[in-house]
Amino acid sequence: MKKKASPPARSGRFAQAPAAAVTAFTESVSFDWRLWKQDLLGSMVHATMLSKLGVLTPAEHKAIVRGLEAIGRDIAAGRFTWRPELEDVHMNIEAELTRRVPAGAKLHTGRSRNDQVALDLRLWLREELAAQQAALRRLQTALVDLAERHVGVILPGYTHLQRAQPVSLAHHLLAYVEMFERDHARLGDCFARVNVCPLGAGALAGSTLPLDRELVARLLGFVDQQGRPRVCQNSMDAVSDRDFAVEFCAAAALIAVHLSRLAEDLVLWSSSEFGFIRLADAFTTGSSLMPQKRNPDVAELTRGKAGRVIGNLTALLTLLKGLPMTYNRDLQEDKERVFDTADTVRACVEVTAAMLGQVTVNATACAAAAADPALLATDLAEYLVRRGVPFRQAHHAVGLAVAAAEKAGKRLDQLSLAELQAIHCAFAGDVLEVFRPDRVLQRRELVGAPGPQQVRRQLARWRKVLKAATVKA
Repeated sequence: MKKKASPPARSGRFAQAPAAAVTAFTESVSFDWRLWKQDLLGSMVHATMLSKLGVLTPAEHKAIVRGLEAIGRDIAAGRFTWRPELEDVHMNIEAELTRRVPAGAKLHTGRSRNDQVALDLRLWLREELAAQQAALRRLQTALVDLAERHVGVILPGYTHLQRAQPVSLAHHLLAYVEMFERDHARLGDCFARVNVCPLGAGALAGSTLPLDRELVARLLGFVDQQGRPRVCQNSMDAVSDRDFAVEFCAAAALIAVHLSRLAEDLVLWSSSEFGFIRLADAFTTGSSLMPQKRNPDVAELTRGKAGRVIGNLTALLTLLKGLPMTYNRDLQEDKERVFDTADTVRACVEVTAAMLGQVTVNATACAAAAADPALLATDLAEYLVRRGVPFRQAHHAVGLAVAAAEKAGKRLDQLSLAELQAIHCAFAGDVLEVFRPDRVLQRRELVGAPGPQQVRRQLARWRKVLKAATVKA
């Protein structure tokens, strides 16, 4: 395929081509080629608008669209050669279009790479947001599936990584479903600010041509719920704004943090010290030295990659913090941060969902850990509260009981009634009912608590939500 010698982006202002080192330093096509579908779509719609404006004849419009479609087929088939000397995805496509279709030289009328790249990134991110939301739904489904398979399993809940109070495994897993639901909603909020069309802003001051920005917005789907076009209202802001990219990276960073917390639980639970779960062989690795090892590398890498995603957010914020209005070449650095964040988070979500689908739960180990009567110390204090003892006094009395049991080398539920009454007279003959295993969670039926009825209600609610999301998709 014959190529032109000089980049069309370089005007007659320059007497010589850039140095090879400068070309290598400034090119972005090595990563922004990923925007090719969005670039083709934006160019086709821009051509349609130019045709209605009379800048392009119907024949030229048709030839340009066909030429862009042909280029798209070549790119998809791997037949397109990306040229670093043409700097970016935009000029690579435009140069090839102009080589094939002479009218392609008219396509950039009323358009700058400044508003073009802003458009492409918004189009790409709009698709990515939907993909991320769908991935989160699959992860939530995996968590609900695991919870339903082990709805009767009880294990300790922890604070400060110390055993605190008994909860059900299902309740624990549903806490992550709630976290990821907030993440899902944040991505939806981000979509509202991504879905605004910057095309027509030009380099920074629009155009003297009567461009139909609303037509372009409608054709590209930048519309509100009533179908009204949404266009950036300030041309300078349109080309310099990357708030939508920051917002995505921030939402993605929170997803990564939540994934990291879930991964930490899986790492702990699968350890010999806990033994609550077993991760499938497909999601563990061995040691190069120690034959017995089964390392939770997938969970550990998910935990580790959170730092990478947080770093991308920090890098993007730092990139933007000192930029004067309007477009600056620094903004070229935004795409790698956005692409890497999207790829990393989606991969972590998908692999975590798959891993959860093959987790084996050791209900016996969970029950043994939850059987420690010290986990019911608060229940014992509330027993006294029901008998009219102020909570602070009840808290102090149970603390004395715990200390007495420790000193005697007994479990809390092994203290005699006489020993308990020696601490506080409000203890009565029914006090040992507090420690009945079959009543541990049944006393916790407040909304949002881990009582069996509440958990089943929440599982049913999430099944309904996830089913509706699947139907909608």
